[in-house]
Amino acid sequence: MYFEGRVSGTGVGIVLNDSAADYDVQVDGTTVATLVTPGNTTHWINGLSNSTHTVRLVKRNDTPGDTSTFGGFVAAPGGAVLSKPAARNRQIEFIGDSLTVGYGNLSTSRTCTWDQVKRNTNSDMSYGALTARQLNADYQINGYSGLGMVRNYDGGRSDVTYRTFYDRALLNVSGDVWQNPGTWRPQVVVVNLGTNDFSTAVKPGEPWTPDNFAAAYRSAYGDFIQKLRTRYGADTTIVAVGAGQYAGHVQQVVKTRNDAGDSRVRYWFLDDSGLDFLGCDWHYSARDDRLIADRLTPFISGLPAGW
Repeated sequence: MYFEGRVSGTGVGIVLNDSAADYDVQVDGTTVATLVTPGNTTHWINGLSNSTHTVRLVKRNDTPGDTSTFGGFVAAPGGAVLSKPAARNRQIEFIGDSLTVGYGNLSTSRTCTWDQVKRNTNSDMSYGALTARQLNADYQINGYSGLGMVRNYDGGRSDVTYRTFYDRALLNVSGDVWQNPGTWRPQVVVVNLGTNDFSTAVKPGEPWTPDNFAAAYRSAYGDFIQKLRTRYGADTTIVAVGAGQYAGHVQQVVKTRNDAGDSRVRYWFLDDSGLDFLGCDWHYSARDDRLIADRLTPFISGLPAGW
């Protein structure tokens, strides 16, 4: 999540009410402050040259159990909040789990406390954010750590999956539905869900056997692609990412869609060669995120995205 604005004058205030998430504040392309669980505050960046500045606020980590409130930018005395920057012509949506969020990607150790995970997660340096910037696209990262398409990490929370939360704006409010203002019409949607589904073995007591679990995953994946197709229309290209144990299943889902006449569903194999997985708990490091973005960007550039 990020917000961009323009102000004139020698300072800008960022109005926030969030005791759970961390934020970076960027002025004229440079990070000038990191706000760690800022609470209910107006954080001021002062001492700027008396001129026009761009300001960007970016939420670094996923905090699905809490509500984050951004109250806007305010100008220092003598300055003014100017008209908003023009929206970019390109829009990309990234859907996934902790690997898409950027979980622990700034860490120098795979072993992290929960507090270290939060401090060392930076979605602005995730492969999705980096890919979008390389393509000069506005983007959404819709990621939820630990959740899968039909099965969560180690079979946890069997009553919910990622799909339970996709429609929501406030993830901690059951029944909440995000209302698209009509301006979000992504030409490309990238789906990377399956690591949590397959990274741990199905255990006794779960609602699947090892045999029918993969079929349930493929069926739910196909339904989710249809949901995206209905939401965004026939012209949006949906990129289904395959990696590790779930790559072949995703490939089958894409082939089924293609055979049914939907050529704008594309398969992309996430090549993990050269990745060090040095982020917290064996997640992507910031270096890995850059490598993945450098591999994904040319693939998306080659799509008939209509931009």
